[in-house]
Amino acid sequence: MEIGQRLPPHSPDCAGCGPGNPAGLGLEVVRTAAGVEAVHRFSDAQVGAPGIAHGGAVALAFDDLFGFALYTVGSLAVTRSLTIEYHAPFWLHRPYTFSAHVAQREGRRLLLRADAWDDAGQKAGSAAATFVVVSLGHFAAGAEQVMGRDD
Repeated sequence: MEIGQRLPPHSPDCAGCGPGNPAGLGLEVVRTAAGVEAVHRFSDAQVGAPGIAHGGAVALAFDDLFGFALYTVGSLAVTRSLTIEYHAPFWLHRPYTFSAHVAQREGRRLLLRADAWDDAGQKAGSAAATFVVVSLGHFAAGAEQVMGRDD
């Protein structure tokens, strides 16, 4: 994985990055020297208070970006905890640069950190997460449910 390389979506329908999810954020994430980064503008579909992105949409952006940071350590893992600090409103239609990295690894536990900055250089939010490394089999039950659906 090269610095500057755009990373593939987690799945076509991923709420954070899936190009096939019309309700998703559509994050496009690149590898950086320190971890991963995405520039995102929240749309009217993610509104909370008038003109401001919903906190849940912001949390989704952070959580999805953490998932991409796992590529830098080559581990499959799932979110155990996610903490967001909102330093300023995330205004709709304004670009925010999200960056994330794996800060520490303790056995199966990964500690991740992220920040989001507006286009004026003001920190709008920060996040911390604990992920737990799992086997590929962990995802099998969900995949079987999706494959067996009759929509």
